[in-house]
Amino acid sequence: MLHSGIDLHKRFSFITTVDEQGKVLSQVKVRNDEEAVLEYFASFNHPHNAVVECTMNWYWIADLLNDHGFPCVVAHAKYLKAISYAKVKTDKVDSLTLAQLLRMDYIPAAYQVPAHLRPLRDLMRQRLRFVAKRTSHLVSIHMALGKYNIKLPGQYPLNHPESFNALRKLDIPKPAQLGIRLHLQNIRLFNRQIKLLERTIKSQLRPTKETQLLFSVPGISEIAAATILLETGSPDRFADDKHFASYCRLVPGSSDSGGKHKLKRTPKDGNRYLKYVFTESALKAVIYYAQIKQFYERKLRKTNAPVARTIIAKELARIVYYVLTREEPFKNFKGIAVKKSESWPRLASPSA
Repeated sequence: MLHSGIDLHKRFSFITTVDEQGKVLSQVKVRNDEEAVLEYFASFNHPHNAVVECTMNWYWIADLLNDHGFPCVVAHAKYLKAISYAKVKTDKVDSLTLAQLLRMDYIPAAYQVPAHLRPLRDLMRQRLRFVAKRTSHLVSIHMALGKYNIKLPGQYPLNHPESFNALRKLDIPKPAQLGIRLHLQNIRLFNRQIKLLERTIKSQLRPTKETQLLFSVPGISEIAAATILLETGSPDRFADDKHFASYCRLVPGSSDSGGKHKLKRTPKDGNRYLKYVFTESALKAVIYYAQIKQFYERKLRKTNAPVARTIIAKELARIVYYVLTREEPFKNFKGIAVKKSESWPRLASPSA
């Protein structure tokens, strides 16, 4: 068996191939062309596998090699860096390191989403990024209003046409008015784009057993359910619910040394999109479900709001794990029986 490490770039790749004893057979720079890559791998008359780092453009080369009989592993970039730190870092060194780690079976493999699901998953991620950018503009408007101690009248949220009309009539300096007006233009643009993305995504979704199971969980909407399924893949790849919650970035880090235990801030290891979805679902569960709201208020007496929300989100992630692995609908939240709300998710303004 031959082993090739691929240091992938935008226009070219540097490939190093070694044999079972670790002897370097070839080190070459290949342009990112399907025919050129396949020609390189076909030039060896031996069984051949490969590894490439999980960078933004790994899709095409991993699919190309897998489809033509050259098994390709996608290496987790962060964990790989921890294993293969080097003072001298070049394309040749990186590709050789990848090849040798593959030969020794030391590659920290990343999960490869099936090719037919990637376009829809990427569209989901684009929607979440647009939502985050829209929120950033809303926060900027709040900060601008705070400088002049202005509070908008009425019960409407800032992202509402009535609030937009009120913002246009504010008695503040013209430069500040211009800044707010530009923020509003961006918010309206993101509103249109998010709605377009949601229509497109929903038109491609197909009802499945897993989706129906997730609908039984408090706070999980159609878009949230689809995002969870696309980002999670097979739940069986997680050892237990704790590993799944950690993958969702809902578990704080810890430092144990010298008999001392210290919790750290939630690390950035894991899937940031799942963290966002579960946090948003937790907020909706608190709004629409009285039992969960009571649990949230009990936590608020002991800690702050962000931590209390994360506790709810972590419990929802745990519930989702068991719902998917056991193939059973949601039954209770922390031992509390919770009935699916009739108002969720149809009503825009719940009475609860």
